[in-house]
Amino acid sequence: MSSINQSGWKPEMGNAGDTAPATYTGNKALMLEEALIFEIGTAGTTGVDLAEAPKVASRLGNLERHRDIGLPGLSEPETVRHYTRLSRQNYAIDLGFFPLGSCTMKHNPRLNEKVARMAGFADVHPLQPEETVQGALVVIHELAHWLVTLTGMKAVAMSPKAGAHGELCGILAIRAALTARGDARSVILCPESAHGTNPATAAFAGYAVENIPATSEGRVDLAALKARLGPDVAGVMITNPNTCGLFERDMREISDAVHAAGGYVYCDGANFNAIVGRVRPGDLGVDAMHINLHKTFSTPHGGGGPGSGPVVLSEALAPYAPLPFIDKDGDHYRLVEEETAGERYGSSFGRMVAFHGQMGMFTRALAYIMSHGADGLRQVAEDAVLNANYILRSLEDVLEAPFAHSGPCMHEALFSDNGLAEGFSTLDIAKGLIDEGYHPMTVYFPLVVHGAMLVEPTETESKATLDQFIGALRSVAERAKAGDPALKSAPHHAPRRRLDETQAARKPVLVWREPEQAVAAE
Repeated sequence: MSSINQSGWKPEMGNAGDTAPATYTGNKALMLEEALIFEIGTAGTTGVDLAEAPKVASRLGNLERHRDIGLPGLSEPETVRHYTRLSRQNYAIDLGFFPLGSCTMKHNPRLNEKVARMAGFADVHPLQPEETVQGALVVIHELAHWLVTLTGMKAVAMSPKAGAHGELCGILAIRAALTARGDARSVILCPESAHGTNPATAAFAGYAVENIPATSEGRVDLAALKARLGPDVAGVMITNPNTCGLFERDMREISDAVHAAGGYVYCDGANFNAIVGRVRPGDLGVDAMHINLHKTFSTPHGGGGPGSGPVVLSEALAPYAPLPFIDKDGDHYRLVEEETAGERYGSSFGRMVAFHGQMGMFTRALAYIMSHGADGLRQVAEDAVLNANYILRSLEDVLEAPFAHSGPCMHEALFSDNGLAEGFSTLDIAKGLIDEGYHPMTVYFPLVVHGAMLVEPTETESKATLDQFIGALRSVAERAKAGDPALKSAPHHAPRRRLDETQAARKPVLVWREPEQAVAAE
């Protein structure tokens, strides 16, 4: 943290009228500076009284510890205050609008959280006998039914744990289908407007990746795609709506061309939030698509999980779906595993996870779908698109919107830093937004736009909330266009000042070490 506050006060100044300099605490009003837990606590102390451990013979052999572990001991108040103070330095959807583009950071209905915490779901264990978890299996089966229905597909794999995991599932299903027909293809095509995980997933699966350019409208160049198709192309990984916030209007023609060339179509469904209840990807010729339950269907997003990325599959790829999955036999639900797959499911490409998915994500998503109904899900998409276009049209006069001429956007509005004063960039606007009380939007992505700023308002934000955000972003953008020097050092009111992001990325300090004690010279 900087050692000077907004009034210009420095540590050595002390308070007005003091005769001796005060110690600078770093506190900002009621936002107290939080030391490291190692600096608060003392090794060898504890906030609780524990009975003396019984003396037993060690079974650790040469792994036995011979010195103190060095962890700090804190009292209960110190512990509670430490983590509470840290939580106040974090931004959350329960505090305000989260404009991150491509991430769908929206309000999660508390009803869904309540359902997920019901004992029969929250306490279920994956190794319980099937007859004791029939309710959980019903939930998974019911959710699978609605995911297939909403997408117009044939089957769904419920076990993938996140979007990128789902991408891998779909690509492995495509590989299994090609292998089954004795067709060893080696190339996956990825448009420039696709999510960055798409080419990474294809490469991870062993495919060579080739880019397909975007048009001046921000959509896939159909002619370039058709020209590249050939006997070595296993398929295309396309994001629709894409990361420019646009619907791929040529999707049906793209699918037909890929199928005619013997390939398959993978659709990144991370942006399904914009078309759920309105468009069925299966009708567009999609063969595989993952669905981020933690984006479209309300479950928690961010913090590294938990996530969930079920993959819907076309009739052509359904036989190759991974194990396990739920099958209904009369009134009984069972898990189809390797030992019970038999000839009926003998084409499965195998197993991706130890068990069968994220139960808490399934319960939340099904509660979300059932509480909305068909009309409610359509409104989700309609409101998400309406809000994004409201943002786009309200700011296109002060920030360049490179694809505003391409027609209505979908779930997110895309801006660039063109037109700012010399030396000012997207980063300055993002840091300035923090002083306005907002987490910055997604920056420098997608790569097809210089200095990209991607804003996704989602369907859960009100017009009043959007108007406040628009006013804040407009103010910061106008300052950047006017060359306000104060913006170069923003944020000024956050717990931390602007970091050297290059050094933080290249030389992160990840381990706390005891400061070296100064030794006086002899």
